[in-house]
Amino acid sequence: MITTRNKTYFSEEGRQIPVTDETDVVVCGAGPAGIAAALAAARSGASTTLIEVHGCLGGVWTAGLLSWVIDSHDKPGIMKEIIARLDERGARTLRQEHGRGFAYDIEQMKHLLEEMAIEAGVRVLLHTRVVAIGREKDGHVDVVITESKSGRQAFKAGCVIDATGDGDTAALAGCSYDYGRPETGECQPMSLMAVVSGLDKDKVRPFVGGGMGVPKTRLLDEFKRCGQIPSYTAPTLFKIHDGLYGMMANHQYGVSALSASELSEATLEARAELHRIIAALRSLGEPWQDIHIVATAEQIGVREGRRIHGEYMIKIEDLIEGKRHEDAVCEVTFGIDIHSTDKKTSSDFASENKTRTQPYDIPYRALVAKGYDNLLLAGRCISGDFYAHASYRVTGNAVAMGQAAGVAASVISLSGKGAMEVQWEPISQGIEAINAAVAKAYPETNQEALSYV
Repeated sequence: MITTRNKTYFSEEGRQIPVTDETDVVVCGAGPAGIAAALAAARSGASTTLIEVHGCLGGVWTAGLLSWVIDSHDKPGIMKEIIARLDERGARTLRQEHGRGFAYDIEQMKHLLEEMAIEAGVRVLLHTRVVAIGREKDGHVDVVITESKSGRQAFKAGCVIDATGDGDTAALAGCSYDYGRPETGECQPMSLMAVVSGLDKDKVRPFVGGGMGVPKTRLLDEFKRCGQIPSYTAPTLFKIHDGLYGMMANHQYGVSALSASELSEATLEARAELHRIIAALRSLGEPWQDIHIVATAEQIGVREGRRIHGEYMIKIEDLIEGKRHEDAVCEVTFGIDIHSTDKKTSSDFASENKTRTQPYDIPYRALVAKGYDNLLLAGRCISGDFYAHASYRVTGNAVAMGQAAGVAASVISLSGKGAMEVQWEPISQGIEAINAAVAKAYPETNQEALSYV
């Protein structure tokens, strides 16, 4: 033990870590961005390892019980395929008001994503956390180091994709990043999702709605009637299928996504609140007399973590202008959606949400970690400012970003080229145009597999 004025340190002995595998692409995190990245990389001909800390694929979709996908409409490629395959299983509920989001059966989503990964030949490692990054030279990631029941292991990689949401892998590699509001560092609140049952669909219909408006107001009035003011005063109840509903009624303010102790405390508080609310609702009688919680999420929903610095930073001006890019990988149509960072404010949403925005592009350069030739980003940890992040962070966009990162990672690994040497056609021409451009430039990729991406 070594004791300084403020802290006591334990010195761990150095050790040799076995290189468990050499793989073309390592994807860190198996949420919506990560699963898409792994599928795209594997289908493009790259040997691919997908590392996930939870016991299932899907991240916030599954471990987080989100139950709702936003900004997925008109997305080509893997998002379109997921929707089609959910429909084949009868596992998707359309949102009728706007047609831009949908609810889904969580267990079916888990099963589907596992099927797709196995079909593509992705090596999946669950219950495994990335804890360090090995580099032999600046700007190049050589090894991803993990901890699990198997101990400490190393995976040599040709290209690494950070799809952890919070940018954990890129931070371990030494990347610079931004966090929270530029003025205060405050982040959007977290929410713990719940799945509830015991409701008569006809009797609760006035309180059900995935979007804004009257159903949220009516549901809040019911909470008030039973003496419960939820921490999220725009609560949402939406139908997954007959007899099963998703509920978001919780906000945890001032919690750092980078602190295990704060995440733990927030999760305990949130779960207690949800059980308290449901018990109070049940005491009202009809239509709530049989409501009960089927499950609360094992992972609290984090809206905001690190925003890793990339070769391009998406800014609020891009949204206002509707900026287009020659290296576009995804079009975003979702507006700014900032859940208030201060619980003392009078509203659950920030004033910036009223900013008029236009559909805009996410460029490939925003997915390239600044100064790295083989480290890519996908999902909400890409390079953007606080306000842009509040738009592109939703999961329909994460899938599209993941797919683009997966194809690029395959090219980088199989061709030996650097991340900024990958050339893209605009996404507006469709994913087929991107694949055709990649196939022409890099004939060493698996053309048959690439055509399916």
